[in-house]
Amino acid sequence: MTAATNAQTIERFYSAFEKLDAATMAACYAPDAEFDDEAFSLRGRREVGGMWRMLALATRAKGADVWRLKWRDVQADETTGSAHWDAHYRFSATGRLVDNSIDARFTFTPEGLIATHRDSFPFWTWSRQALGMPGLLLGWTPMLRKKVRATAATNLAAFLARQP
Repeated sequence: MTAATNAQTIERFYSAFEKLDAATMAACYAPDAEFDDEAFSLRGRREVGGMWRMLALATRAKGADVWRLKWRDVQADETTGSAHWDAHYRFSATGRLVDNSIDARFTFTPEGLIATHRDSFPFWTWSRQALGMPGLLLGWTPMLRKKVRATAATNLAAFLARQP
């Protein structure tokens, strides 16, 4: 596909994300897409789309009053892309407010779907906001990062098990 098509996919993705439209977000991914960030390492549209669906439902249920998403610096060529996004939300596990600043990198299929998506953000900054004192004291440690990833994987597996 063209650079314009891939940039449109990124714009479509974040437009849907802003509205917490997980179905449209999932449709932006290839069937065998891969997603990685500080909390998740996912393979396949079912896992990736399931994560967005789980997060969107949690935000609608416990944080729609504070949810904000802004994105910028969308760039794409024929095979790769990037964007920056900022999210303001209530972390459902603790009820704490989080302002997260994320850099996203993408690769695309020839059809213009997301093949790989990697979000990067400072884990310690996030953990201080989302987890409070434990994040402040332990957010720099591999132990807390491992615990967050394990909890996220367990929550997603349980969520997907309840889905049709």
